[in-house]
Amino acid sequence: MPKINVLPKQVAELIAAGEVVERPASVIKELVENSIDANARNITVEIQRGGISYIRITDDGCGIAHEDVPKAFLRHATSKISSGVDLNSISTLGFRGEALAAVSSVSRAELFTKPHGEAFGTHYKIEGGTETLCEEAGCPDGTTIIIRDIFYNTPARMKFLKKDVSEANAAAAVVDRIALSHPEIAFKLIRDGKQTLNTSGDGKVNGAVYSVLGREFSGTLIPVKGTLDRIEVEGLTCKPVSCRPTRNYQFVFLNGRLVRSGTVTAAAEQAYKNSAMTGKFPGFVLYLTVPFDTVDVNVHPAKTEVRFSDERRIFDAVYSAVKNALSSGDTRPEVKLKPPVFNPFERLKKEEYTQQPIEKPTVAERIYGTGLHNNTKHILRDDSIPSFVNNYSTVGPHGEKVEAAAEPQYTPAPVYTPEPQVKEKTTVDITKEEEAERPEITVIGEAFSTYIIVQMGSSIFMIDKHAAHERIIFNDLKKHNTVSPQALLTPVTVMLDPQEYGAVISNIPLLAEIGFETEDFGNSSVRVFTVPSSLTREDVEGLLSELAGKLLKNSAAEVERLEDIYHTVACRSAIKAGNKLSLLEMKKLAERVLYSDDIMYCPHGRPVAFEIKRRELEKQFGRIQ
Repeated sequence: MPKINVLPKQVAELIAAGEVVERPASVIKELVENSIDANARNITVEIQRGGISYIRITDDGCGIAHEDVPKAFLRHATSKISSGVDLNSISTLGFRGEALAAVSSVSRAELFTKPHGEAFGTHYKIEGGTETLCEEAGCPDGTTIIIRDIFYNTPARMKFLKKDVSEANAAAAVVDRIALSHPEIAFKLIRDGKQTLNTSGDGKVNGAVYSVLGREFSGTLIPVKGTLDRIEVEGLTCKPVSCRPTRNYQFVFLNGRLVRSGTVTAAAEQAYKNSAMTGKFPGFVLYLTVPFDTVDVNVHPAKTEVRFSDERRIFDAVYSAVKNALSSGDTRPEVKLKPPVFNPFERLKKEEYTQQPIEKPTVAERIYGTGLHNNTKHILRDDSIPSFVNNYSTVGPHGEKVEAAAEPQYTPAPVYTPEPQVKEKTTVDITKEEEAERPEITVIGEAFSTYIIVQMGSSIFMIDKHAAHERIIFNDLKKHNTVSPQALLTPVTVMLDPQEYGAVISNIPLLAEIGFETEDFGNSSVRVFTVPSSLTREDVEGLLSELAGKLLKNSAAEVERLEDIYHTVACRSAIKAGNKLSLLEMKKLAERVLYSDDIMYCPHGRPVAFEIKRRELEKQFGRIQ
């Protein structure tokens, strides 16, 4: 039987360091969090070779007293907590007292630090856990720590490091996330002598997101703000049309700490249900402020895993805040037109416009008088060719008048007459002031029998009539929580496979709520007596089979299953692409869409309407720059 040995202190420290220091990025995380806990307002991170050979972190925090510097590199030495009671309400990013000890045990570390108001600071060196220098020195207020040759004394760990570029990218990702978590702090990142990040530190989340994540992503965000009990939720979330195929742009910060929380992520994504397209995920930057005694951050050495005392309250707070942001903000997508690839007029000089030779009128122009030299304009609303019923003559080769052999007859084209705009009475109580604030909607026409084109104010909107009608029906079903049924002339018998049959039979009361009165007919078949009033008989079999499939897949609560069923009914009942609408019908549909804040995306997540602003068009035609 092998004997149990007590490991030497040095070996034990190397093992413990492996739990905290996985790669250069984890070193940077721990040290930058120390700077934040020191109330720094400016933090600079510099790395070389991905941090493998050189890491320097400089801050203007409170600094460390001379007598405390050696103790700061001991295991379990910290200024953040003093007793076990403090673990119940941790308010700082660091608290274990392991970071400096772990880092110094696998690298060559050098420290310059000076508290504010002190005449001298401290210069300290430690290599592989062994102190080599501790002396007074002149240095600026704050702390600068330099880490060289990480894992120089643990070759087994060194060989598992990735290439310099990969390690540098991981380090940059850590700094990016910390910069997002604290927009009130100015961060700089220098990679191999090149500055790649510079945040202002003005406390504005928009500025931090712009600096870290770029203009494209930041331009798709809308503000989030909400409070539930003692839980505050703030931040930014993207418009439904800007959802992405991955979750890479989801950031959650809890009391200033970057965390991974399935509860928060699920709540935010649930708020996008029936607004975002299936298979796409929202991007967001959310800041949660909760009482320190309601969350446990002492779960994992990396301190990114947390546990909440009440997961349900966290879910409700995040869901309501994000949902309110989506419903109250202007999330309707806007079309940004690209500039023309080639503008032939750019090459023309001004003189070429003013000195064009005057051309003689052509024979046709002399006959019909429709050329450039005739001010008479013949314009019809339907763009048809103007018709003329006249005795006319032509001109011979020598200028003589030649009578026409026969007088051609032209039938005048019918002039387009718009249908009368009949204003229907509405039951909605709207004040005159509110009516005056609503801009008039003018229907321009319909494209491809699918898209309604309207003008409202200084914008043109293209509305997908199927998506818009589908959303309207879906919202009405959810609002009234019921569907008016209509009886079929003769019951319809629907054959289903055994699984679908079982799903239908077990949910007969639920189907009755949406207008389907059904009964078991035996042999995996059911009889349908009523259907939603918006459906036809031809829809019954396919729709019931589709509903059965959704009931099989969805094991959620009844409310969520009802929403899925409402979605299916709405899709089947909505106007189809290719169906013709009158001008009055198009206008009523456009008014319902553009005068509402809750009809922007269909239940599938597709946009209902796109906006083209007048300035975008004028840019295209060179009217404005």
